[in-house]
Amino acid sequence: MKFSEIPYSRPSHEELLKKISDYTQALKSADSADKQIEILKNCEKAVSSFYTSASIAHVRNTIDTRDEFYDAERKYYDEIGPVITEKQQEFEKELLSSPFRKDIEKKLGSVLFINAEMGQKGFDPKIIPLMQEENVLTAQYQKLYASATVHFDGKDLPLPMLGQYKQSPDRDIRKSAFEVEGKFFDDHRAEFDEIFDKLIKNRTKQAQELGFDNFLELGYIRRQRNCYGPDDVKNYRKQVLEDLVPLVKQLKEKQRQRIEVDKLKFYDDVFCFKDGNANPHGTPEHLLACAKQMYSEMSPETKEFIELMFDMDLFDVISKPGKAPGGYCTSFHDYNCPFIFSNFNGTSGDVDVLTHEAGHAFAFYTAMKEIPFVSLQEPSMEGCEVHSMSMEFLTSPWHHLFFEEETAKYQLSHAEDALFFIPYGTMVDYFQELVYTNPDWTPEQRNEAWAKLETEFRPYMDFDNLPFYGRGAGWQRQLHIYLYPFYYIDYCMAQTVALQIFAKHLKDEKSAWETYLKYTKMGGTKTFVDLVKSAGLISPLDNGCLKDICETIGNWVNKQEI
Repeated sequence: MKFSEIPYSRPSHEELLKKISDYTQALKSADSADKQIEILKNCEKAVSSFYTSASIAHVRNTIDTRDEFYDAERKYYDEIGPVITEKQQEFEKELLSSPFRKDIEKKLGSVLFINAEMGQKGFDPKIIPLMQEENVLTAQYQKLYASATVHFDGKDLPLPMLGQYKQSPDRDIRKSAFEVEGKFFDDHRAEFDEIFDKLIKNRTKQAQELGFDNFLELGYIRRQRNCYGPDDVKNYRKQVLEDLVPLVKQLKEKQRQRIEVDKLKFYDDVFCFKDGNANPHGTPEHLLACAKQMYSEMSPETKEFIELMFDMDLFDVISKPGKAPGGYCTSFHDYNCPFIFSNFNGTSGDVDVLTHEAGHAFAFYTAMKEIPFVSLQEPSMEGCEVHSMSMEFLTSPWHHLFFEEETAKYQLSHAEDALFFIPYGTMVDYFQELVYTNPDWTPEQRNEAWAKLETEFRPYMDFDNLPFYGRGAGWQRQLHIYLYPFYYIDYCMAQTVALQIFAKHLKDEKSAWETYLKYTKMGGTKTFVDLVKSAGLISPLDNGCLKDICETIGNWVNKQEI
């Protein structure tokens, strides 16, 4: 069955609520750990079946945000989601008080209970109206962003299609592309500011209703930070500034020399080579065919996975008007399959997002076969991002399929970008910590804070008075800040682990793949730190981890002569 052929009808939330209530009662009367485990499995199956329909509706809505039917379906799930969460909390509360908890932990591990306890702290029925309002606001942001069409190069283009112009060898074209993008955000400045103002107030009120001073602690709970807190992240930030930013400054100077400009400007940031960046060769259909060959040859596990993806047509990768921005992977548990969504724009980012999201998709597919409990199939989000970011490097023996004679250029710029990203991602997270601990800031104060962070984490950056970016508002195009608060340090932690796997890959490809597969097969049965250490890797939170990476990967990057 193709994805387009999967039937959709709105499931009854009333039926699901009743099922969860029935399972909660059954949990109370169960007289053994085995019976409670079976009830848990059945409850998870009912919930995941409901959310299969929600995921199908979400995908079809993001493929075309103008589709009124699926727009209405998304609103339905946004409204009813918090109500279902309330009912699930009742089930989890009963599970937490189980007289057989120790026996269940022996069989399933402790993470299930750790996450359930966090969930209890992060929810109360009284905040349901606020959660529903939050969903409406995030949908408004996504729809506003998706509505963006700009006139450039004689064409009307959605914003993602500016990507190829932002990397043009013609510096004036690069600058103009950023200017026209910035103008869209400036023209809608009041709308973007208003949505974020409301989100800050909404999330702060949710946190205060739950007894927190501000949204910071609640944000960590919702991101399932089950093995570290703000102080650990603060220490990680310190390492980024001390160990990584100096290396990035050095590599950025090499980039400046390569592209032969007097001073790097913001519109030079992603332009890596004087004769142009490495771009994938061929149509989107060709790139997908290359991906199929790559994963068919990579391992028996990936061959089985990619055959399913193509048999069911589980991709939507072409940018078009009305399509939501960004890229993601989601899953349909009823069909035991993932789905990859992205916006190809003719740049190397097409291959990045393809291998990245395929990492998520492969991890879901693997865990679904290995682990019978839905709640234990996926780790917390930084753990999931290790799947995707590592896959970007593990696929390097096949990058020539996409880039042909430009492969070496791509692999150098990709490794550099992995290093460049971590300070940016850390800055995104720090910015959110600042705005949520200062919820009364004006839009101007938020922009001032962002501009100051730029000088600390990206001191080489010159915005050259560009619209939007020049006034410190560039954070508004980072959809995670609006949609998924505090979901960005996850990428930094994961990139730190992925670079360790890349270092292994440079020495022994087989060993690196075995490490990755071992990590992936554990799913979410352990906390992030325990997953990393169980796979024989170093936790990003350990002092010295980033310093070692900077030395190893920095040396490799510096040896490349292109």
